[in-house]
Amino acid sequence: MCLLGAIPLQLKALEMKETELYAPVKQFLERQGYTVKAEVQDCDVVGVRGDEPVVIVELKTSLSIKLVLQGVDRQAISDFVYIACPRGSGRAWLSRLRDIKKLCRRLGLGFMSVRMKDGDVRAHLDPAPYAPRKNAKRRRGLLAEFQGRKGDLNMGGQTGVKVMTAYRQDTLRMVGYLAEHGVASPKVMKTELSIVKAASILQKDYNGWFFRVERGVYSLSDAGVAAAETFKVEIKTFQS
Repeated sequence: MCLLGAIPLQLKALEMKETELYAPVKQFLERQGYTVKAEVQDCDVVGVRGDEPVVIVELKTSLSIKLVLQGVDRQAISDFVYIACPRGSGRAWLSRLRDIKKLCRRLGLGFMSVRMKDGDVRAHLDPAPYAPRKNAKRRRGLLAEFQGRKGDLNMGGQTGVKVMTAYRQDTLRMVGYLAEHGVASPKVMKTELSIVKAASILQKDYNGWFFRVERGVYSLSDAGVAAAETFKVEIKTFQS
């Protein structure tokens, strides 16, 4: 069953009221050959076409958790459940539409939008079973980052604070090592600290913490000395 592709409906401009979403959606379904009735067993819109599975549409003036949960609840009745809300415009709407479709696809819901000024209805997504493909590369990256971290120095949900990644931890461990030993080569730090990317960290030096004394020998810059003091608690944690 597929309702993708709108049949434009020219209706009188409507105010954004939940009940007034009904007429455009009803006419949209009727043009597909459905017999449509409202508020049947708590379902906002119900469409029946011959012996096909019943179509259910839940309406709200904006996308909300309540609307999504209503759609999920109606899946106990039919596999063909849509949620519908007024359509926005511009890039912001297109960006939001991508997220809405992604959410609905994962939940097996269809999604419709109504342009309130003229009642144009579009079915952006039809209901279908969802079987997500796992991204093996991202999973490996996630586990590598998890296993590469020592301790748990971040707070879940934090914003505006630099995340202590495994890479940053390794960089600070090298800062601590140089603060203690004065100078060292990438090879020595790779061996002593078990940091495979030691040479790369020194060469890229994103924070400006390292100073190349001579070929293959590094020390701390003034910024690195300051970092050793600023992050001394964290460095001690990494060394434990």
